[in-house]
Amino acid sequence: MADILAIDDEKGILTIIKHALEREGHKVTCVTDPLTIDEGKYLKYDLILLDVMMPGIDGYSVCRKIRNIVDCPIIFLTAKTMEEDIVTGLSIGGDDYISKPFGINELRARVNAHLRREHREKQNVFLSCGVKFNLLAKEAYYNDKLLPFTKSEYIICELLAINHGQVFSKDRIYEKVYGFDGESDISAIVEHIKNIRSKLKSVCINPIETVWGIGYKWQE
Repeated sequence: MADILAIDDEKGILTIIKHALEREGHKVTCVTDPLTIDEGKYLKYDLILLDVMMPGIDGYSVCRKIRNIVDCPIIFLTAKTMEEDIVTGLSIGGDDYISKPFGINELRARVNAHLRREHREKQNVFLSCGVKFNLLAKEAYYNDKLLPFTKSEYIICELLAINHGQVFSKDRIYEKVYGFDGESDISAIVEHIKNIRSKLKSVCINPIETVWGIGYKWQE
């Protein structure tokens, strides 16, 4: 089951979407005005269906606004099927589009295909505080920009981010980075944390908190 957000100013369209996708076992939240949604709320959804033509704010503007904070698929619902419109939607972070009027089977198939693909990708990728970790490549990105972590710095960030909210002592972090037989000084961890914070602050985030007398934790 996926948690899906559907945004469209036409209540009739939302009723069709909700009925069709809930029969597939998904939970569907319907919203007619995206201006009523706090940005942080977008993070809870596994997929977003987004109408293009809406009063107040159009779907393209919504996508630009939230793409840097959400990692889930965004599928545009649009009656605009000119090539330049499609290119615009995909270039600003949309993953797909469904032309109106659409069939129920097409809607279900497109949504489920993206959810399957997202599930596979999330086996190796996760997002925390806007930082995207690629567990296979051992790389971290912010706003699609590679963060220049050293190998040790990446290991520390991955450890803290995966276990966000959990406090790790310098000794535990040291064992993760260097192993039980490491020959570096424990003060190296303090220096690594200092360098990590400097690199994260360069993109205006600071998720690593010092818990005085105990260690460090990654805060959401």
